[in-house]
This record gives sequence, structure tokens and C-alpha cells, in this order.
Amino acid sequence: MPELTTFAPGVVAAMRAELPAVAEQTVAAIVVEVPGYTEAFRGDMGRAIENAVQLALGGFLELATATSVADPSRPIGPALEGAYALGRGEARSGRSMDALLAAYRVGARVAWRHMSATAVAAGMPVDSLARFAELVFAYIDQLSASSVAGHADQLATSGRFRRRHLERLAELLLTGSPAYDLVAAAERADWTPPRTLTAVLLPEVRARGALGQLDARTLQSGEDLPGAEPAAERAVLLVPDAEGFARATLLRALQGREAVVGPPRPWQEARASYSRALRALQLGLRPDGDAPVDTEQRLADLVLRADGEALADLRAQVLAPLDGLGAGPREKLVETLRSWLLLHGRRERIAAELFVHPQTVRYRMGQLRELFGSRLDDPQCVLELTLALAAREP
Repeated sequence: MPELTTFAPGVVAAMRAELPAVAEQTVAAIVVEVPGYTEAFRGDMGRAIENAVQLALGGFLELATATSVADPSRPIGPALEGAYALGRGEARSGRSMDALLAAYRVGARVAWRHMSATAVAAGMPVDSLARFAELVFAYIDQLSASSVAGHADQLATSGRFRRRHLERLAELLLTGSPAYDLVAAAERADWTPPRTLTAVLLPEVRARGALGQLDARTLQSGEDLPGAEPAAERAVLLVPDAEGFARATLLRALQGREAVVGPPRPWQEARASYSRALRALQLGLRPDGDAPVDTEQRLADLVLRADGEALADLRAQVLAPLDGLGAGPREKLVETLRSWLLLHGRRERIAAELFVHPQTVRYRMGQLRELFGSRLDDPQCVLELTLALAAREP
């Protein structure tokens, strides 16, 4: 703000008398020149804005009549507070600052034109007009800066509140809260529910990069995940509508991010998707190269590994006939038996999978029949062997 110089009381009194007229003309000019405010300034809102303009102009006149520079902000404190509140109101209404700053520019021009004419008519020396203009526009700059600060503060505050509401919604989804709690939380967060949600577990350090490629409605929770290890440092994303073709897009976006992807579930049942992904992680399912773990393609592994101790006991029990063999011969016969079970005894395909001659397959199967006897023809034994050998030992 320029150095304060008081104006003659008669000049100030004349300008003060013109404040209502200047405020009315200012609002009328803003309505015409700033289209974004055409509707906002009609009726009661228009009268409220006129009052705000009068407050701002009155603050300026208080500044012009100040006799001390000890605290130059004191005379215009209410005007600055009003400008700050106006900026916050614009942010709450979803407006940018463009229209308001344009209104300030129009208002400054109109107020300067009318108030300077009044001041000269009241006896202000012409050589003081430059000083007057400098004071007017410096004052408008202060009001503009105060509104910008209010706008920014409101955005920051509302952004923090919404983030907290979204985090709370993610927490409720992951803990399986009742439907009415979920609906209420979604409304508080201004979040439109999708058809389904798909849980994605990945290291926290990779979550930010993944979010940039996913649906903007994706929810994130990275703290105190239900059932997760406390030191796991993993985040969970809840991705909307990632079923069908959209799932392939999701899997591509997660390439190289060490992610585990649950199944799509109705959005209020997102906990089921999260539980599946978490279980896959706990059971030691790992990505194949850069590809994420797609639990929809690993269902057999999930079933077979659901009780690791029981699987180990079953494997030991059904493979007991091989206990007398050395490690090398035992491994070869186990591989042959697995292929024989999974390929339904087709010798040529078994040989191709094991990279051996079909005669070698025939010889090994002869050994296995000697060791297992008629059990290889028993459906129950075949089922148990298939379960035991379908998943390779971790």
C-alpha cells in the first residue's frame, strides 16, 4: 500500500455521500461485463453484493482519512475480512477465481471513474489525482489478494475433509460395515457408488503411480489394513467397475507393480474382494514376471493352499510308496506321476511336457505301478494324488 496521505475532509465527505450510487453503478457494470455473475447478482444476492461494495468503498475512505501509519491495515480490516469470506464463498460454490478477479477489475475502474470525478468536483487538486489513483488500485489489489487467500483456504479445507471422508468410506468397506453405513459414508464423501469394486494390494510406494492410471473414483487405504501384517507397508486400492474387458485394462495398468488383484464384487461387498487378495498374498502366491497376481486365474492354487499343513500331510501320505527312493529318482517319478494325472495318461503329451522319450514315460509308469499297485486304479486314491500334486511344493 502506498504511503498514507490524508485527503481534505470535504473531499472525503463528498465521496462518502456518493457511496450508494457508486456501489449500484459498480454492480450494474459487473453484471454486464462479467457473464458469470449475471444471475448471481440479481435479487437479494445483488443487494447483498451492493452492501459488500459499499463496505469495501467505505474501508477505502477510512484508509484515505487515516492519520497514522502505525497500523495501516486497521481501517480496512472489515473490508479485507469481507473479501476473504467472498473468496471462500466462491470456492464453496464451485467457482474458480476468474469471475471474482474480473469483477474486482471492473469495480476498480467504475469506482475510480465516479469517485475521482466527485473528488475533483469537491475541490481535490488535479495534481493529487495520481496519488488518489495509486491508492485506489493498491487497495483493490489488497482486496483481491484477500479473496484469493480465502478461496485457496476453502479449497484446501474442503479437500482435506473430502479425503478424510473417502478414507473413512474405504475403511468401512474393508471391515464389512452394514449397507446403511456404507451408503451414508458414500454420500458424505460425495462419492458415486459403482456397480462393483475390485481390491488391489500393492506396496505403498507403488500406489501413487498406479492411481494415476485408474478410475478417479478409486478409493485408497494404506494404514491398518484389516488382517494384514502391521509392517507390511502395503496399500489397498478399491477400483470401480473393473470386470469384463475393464479387468484386462486394470491388469495392464498394474504391470510391474507387484500387485495382487481380487475378484470384482458388488460395491457393498468389497470386503470379499479384499479378503481374497489378502489370502492370496498370505498363501505366498507371487506375480509371474511383471504381471500382477490375478486371483481369478489362481483359484485352484488358492483352494489347494487354503490349509498348507493339511496339504503337506496329504502329500506325505499319498506319496508314502516312494519313501524308499533316493531324492533324484523320487523327483523324476513324482514329476511323471503329476503329468500322468493331469494329462490323463496321454504318453506322447507327457513325454513332450517332461522333455523325455515316450519309452522313458512308459518305463517310469511301470515303476510307479509296481510301487503303488492297484491304488493307481482306485478313484479315491487318484483324487488324493491329484490334489497332492496339482500344486507344486512351495
